[in-house]
Amino acid sequence: MIRSTMSAEVKLAITQTLPFLLLPFLSLIGVTNASANEATRKALPKNANATCPAWLNHDFRQLHSSNTINLCERFANKPLLIVNTASHCGFTPQFSGLESLYQQYKSQGLEVIGFASNDFRQEAATEEKAANVCYKNYGVSFTMMAPISVKGQQAHPLFKALAQKTEAPSWNFTKFLVSANGQQVTHFSTLVQPSNSSLNQAIQQQFNP
Repeated sequence: MIRSTMSAEVKLAITQTLPFLLLPFLSLIGVTNASANEATRKALPKNANATCPAWLNHDFRQLHSSNTINLCERFANKPLLIVNTASHCGFTPQFSGLESLYQQYKSQGLEVIGFASNDFRQEAATEEKAANVCYKNYGVSFTMMAPISVKGQQAHPLFKALAQKTEAPSWNFTKFLVSANGQQVTHFSTLVQPSNSSLNQAIQQQFNP
């Protein structure tokens, strides 16, 4: 009897590499079964998601925190409501409405993500003050990101992509509803309140297409 002397590490490396080596041959003979696809998916890096578009695959630091979040890794396969926010704007009270919206739909998978920005010169002077406004004054529990640029040449690539797909924010609290697969983006202006029926209907359609 011949006994294998292959180490556990070598076996693991072969197991992880085999799906990629076999895929060209499987394709030639028309084999595209779910098990092959599943093996390939499991071999992908942790922060890579096959259904998440590249324009969402960015790391962001959370507001007044050292923690970072990758949108594809944390919010994969979930509809997103992306909003550029500011602490000293006439529309800042929309924080309350956005929190209510989040509480209403989070059990169904909706994620609200606020991106602080001083592009319209109405953000707080420090992240600590901005955090106090949204977390303490308005009780925000949805994800808030540290300040970034959301318009013009200096805009973060995420917001450049959103602008290309719809239009760039013209003021604070512009809303972008992104479908779970990232293929559809719907723009809602600052004037559209979180309680607006058209926004709520668009969100509900994400769960009942």
